[in-house]
Amino acid sequence: MPQQPSSPSADLEFALELADLADSISLPRFRAADLRIDTKPDRTFVTDADKAVEDALRARIEAERPEDGFFGEESGREDKGTRRWILDPIDGTSNFLRGVPNWATLIALEVDGTQTVGVVSAPGFGMRWWAEIGGGAWGQEVGKDSRQLHVSGVSDLEHASLSFQSIEQWRLAGYLDSLLALEQATWRDRAYGDMWSYMLLAEGLVDIVAEFDVKPYDLAALVPIVTEAGGRFTDIEGNETAWNGSSLATNGHLHDAVITTVAAARK
Repeated sequence: MPQQPSSPSADLEFALELADLADSISLPRFRAADLRIDTKPDRTFVTDADKAVEDALRARIEAERPEDGFFGEESGREDKGTRRWILDPIDGTSNFLRGVPNWATLIALEVDGTQTVGVVSAPGFGMRWWAEIGGGAWGQEVGKDSRQLHVSGVSDLEHASLSFQSIEQWRLAGYLDSLLALEQATWRDRAYGDMWSYMLLAEGLVDIVAEFDVKPYDLAALVPIVTEAGGRFTDIEGNETAWNGSSLATNGHLHDAVITTVAAARK
């Protein structure tokens, strides 16, 4: 398990242990010839690996943190008090089932409505990222030392790199004109996709990430990592929440300019 240079809290240590458990289940199923794939009522895919990871992590949380609540993509939500673990067992299931390594387990702890711990474990990439409020954001590649993450210093849209996730998301949300306006205003646009866009932002390699049709379990683990790396994380209108169905993450310098550009294109 990667170790943070300063002493991690008990909650972060537990989250990293959960990530180890998740990796031990998901990675052997990646590119497995007998992977089982089902379609959920919302027409998204779920694999046996998604279910197995969430079941194992939920059982561990219930055994070791019985007073904490839980919200997972596959098994739903159970609130208990002011603390809640929010999990996406495999973020990027479509990538996972096609054999594309851009997928990860997302683990967050939310306390009194604030995401205080976030872990993103991407064993297909051999990478893990983590953060807790006040402790900085960190990343580690397998076999290498951990390193602290910092967002970029880009302050002008014309020099910014944008990851917009997918054209379909923006079109269905009624924001296609805003996407085109951002594309024209920025230096470079790509759709790196899923959690990876946000980790590239935290590493200072991308400057803006935005998407729609996202759930709290898609975003909660990303928030502490982006913000502890020096970035800003809101919904597309600038509200500081992971619960409104959209996201906008930037290096902070560009945030207001992106919100202005998005809003102006919808008038």
